[in-house]
Amino acid sequence: MVRVPMPSPLPVKNGVGPTRLRVPTSGPWATVAEYVVERFDHMDADDLYRRFDIGEIVGIDGRPVGRGAALGEHTFVWYYRDLPAEEPVPFQEEILHVDDDLVVIDKPHFLPTTPGGRYLRESALVRLRTRLDNPDLTPIHRLDRATAGLVMFSARPATRGAYQSLFEKRQVTKVYEAVSARPAEWDPATPALAGRALPVLYRNHIEARRGELRVVVDDTCEPNSETLIEMLGTGVSRSGRSVLHTLLRPHTGRMHQLRVHLAALGIGILGDRWYPELLPETPDDHRLPLQLLARELEFVDPLSGLPRRFVTRRILDEAPNPRG
Repeated sequence: MVRVPMPSPLPVKNGVGPTRLRVPTSGPWATVAEYVVERFDHMDADDLYRRFDIGEIVGIDGRPVGRGAALGEHTFVWYYRDLPAEEPVPFQEEILHVDDDLVVIDKPHFLPTTPGGRYLRESALVRLRTRLDNPDLTPIHRLDRATAGLVMFSARPATRGAYQSLFEKRQVTKVYEAVSARPAEWDPATPALAGRALPVLYRNHIEARRGELRVVVDDTCEPNSETLIEMLGTGVSRSGRSVLHTLLRPHTGRMHQLRVHLAALGIGILGDRWYPELLPETPDDHRLPLQLLARELEFVDPLSGLPRRFVTRRILDEAPNPRG
């Protein structure tokens, strides 16, 4: 069943949508404003009250929520975030397809799909809304900021649910490719990963837990994630690394699934700072982006009934030289 998001009383502004905040209906605060000031105690209280006074905080009906609005009068309020100064992501998305209902792009590494954290304007969604002058654009699925490749966006609300349901019903064939360091024990005569002959159908149980950066693998539970891993090639990369080039066909779409599965098989993806080990946070290293690429998307269009297939134009920098 497709979930319909709560409509916002505020429009998209400069490509960025408003923020929604849930307000408790009871508590030690006399007013909505008092709750907001305590909720954002790292911000200047006088400035927050000023925003209430000038009508920048609104309720579901779009009307300003005054400084004196009692707690319990509003379950949600909306407002525009103050946009911080952002360092531009020095890579550009490529638009592969546009029609009245669907937009497909080739996303570069380091660019987030949607606003989050320190990235607001520097996200594929905000860039596209501005570039195409379409505030209704919404991602149908997402890629991690570190992953490059194909992302689909809905162009209008009327047909959004039809495309979203394709992913919910697993009716989209997704193909990825990755590059990993070649294991020391690799034998080209009998190619195998962790003792399993290729191709490998790998399964495990993955859980994404609130407040944790990485997913948790629980081998005591029934598998809920599955990926078919095939070999594309092996050789020497342009930087001189001995590498494996794999083709990945996920049958499920768990968070970080491909990164976890390859790490579990002893071939963690080059450039991955989260799996198999969480490394200290450092500035982005543009010399070695995560060597993971969303390569193909294929499905039957829910509107026309015709087959559609999109293929990335990007390549992984560390893919082996066939003559290496």
